[in-house]
Amino acid sequence: MDWSPGYREFAPPAALRPAVYCLWVSVVPAGGAPPRLVLPDTCVDLIWQQGHGVFVAGPDTGPVPSPLAPGTVLAGVRLRPGAGGPALGVPLSVLLDQRVDAVDLRAVHPAGPASDLARLPGSLAPDVAMRRLIQIAHGMTDAGPPDPLVTETVRRLSRPGAQVETVAADLDVSERQLRRRSHAAVGYGPATLRRVLRFRRFLSSVDQIGEAADLAWLAAKTGYADQAHLTRESTRLAGLPPAALARVRHHGLADGRRE
Repeated sequence: MDWSPGYREFAPPAALRPAVYCLWVSVVPAGGAPPRLVLPDTCVDLIWQQGHGVFVAGPDTGPVPSPLAPGTVLAGVRLRPGAGGPALGVPLSVLLDQRVDAVDLRAVHPAGPASDLARLPGSLAPDVAMRRLIQIAHGMTDAGPPDPLVTETVRRLSRPGAQVETVAADLDVSERQLRRRSHAAVGYGPATLRRVLRFRRFLSSVDQIGEAADLAWLAAKTGYADQAHLTRESTRLAGLPPAALARVRHHGLADGRRE
């Protein structure tokens, strides 16, 4: 892998793709870099930091500033929505909006999968750490595969206009059961899941079009009631209104990374 300064994503091995969205590395230049905003993305990350060890970035419901010291080296495995809770062996709702050291997770669940993460030292060479992190993620997702009900819920709620009650009825489960399974596997209920997925559709579209995007048109295209609805949601989830967020992303200062 390329460990030069910057952030890069890589496709996971084929066997991991049902549970892992991507692998990634991040190296902060020796001279430092501007802080970034990490935005909600429905995912959970297992992150090794050189000189520190492993921590888990839980599901976010708002923007998280990510100031990193010059020279920081990170290796990450990003778990798909619905995969994090089963893989970690804990309800993801306990990790909502948190960054938690693997050693602290092991204290909560000594026999759980986090015990292997906690034994991954920060003293390793980055390539070795990434290989070990992939091996551990493989074992975790084999032992705790993604919840199929939540995986299908994510797929359906990713469509513009999808409604939680309709999805629950189509999957022949009660909204209460769907909410319980979603809290365990994703960290929050299907209504919040729908909001974050809709927001990610907006981000993908604005990234393709750029700062000159027609926000009213984009709001309708990505499933918002109107531009005012988009503005409220963008401010809540990213801390910025849509036009300002588009400018920040254009300059590479806000993204879905989990540092």
